[in-house]
Amino acid sequence: MKLSEIKKELSTLDNVAFVLPNGTYVPEHFHVTEVGLITRNFIDCGGKVRKETVVNFQLWDANDFEHRLKPKKLLDIIELSEKILGIEDYEVEVEFQAETIGKYDIGFNGTAFTLLNKQTACLAEDQCGIPAEKQKVKLSEIPSQTNSCTPGGGCC
Repeated sequence: MKLSEIKKELSTLDNVAFVLPNGTYVPEHFHVTEVGLITRNFIDCGGKVRKETVVNFQLWDANDFEHRLKPKKLLDIIELSEKILGIEDYEVEVEFQAETIGKYDIGFNGTAFTLLNKQTACLAEDQCGIPAEKQKVKLSEIPSQTNSCTPGGGCC
């Protein structure tokens, strides 16, 4: 989701909730400890220079069970970040601490923001020697050939 989409959804909500990929909720007393702009400059395995920029939200469970972040407060944090950091309408990723820091894409299910597992991918498959996916064909669908070898036919 882009930042503008998140802001639009926040303006319609009474509460802010995030659902992890396994269906459990981030504890409702979470904090947003960072809203930032992350830019990665890198070279893919094919030698092409790439640049990726995202807005990053960091969620934190501080075990202060009375804390509740309201949509208006999160909108205020986002707007301050846009002003101070010059954040534009980029895609948003979310960091949340579980066993280790997880990075997630974000979606919305109508009532809560959904954290979606990120996936790695080769950005230069034509340069890496990754074989093309083979087409699967059922043997029963292969037309019979009249010039095929038969036992004792001398073709092999």
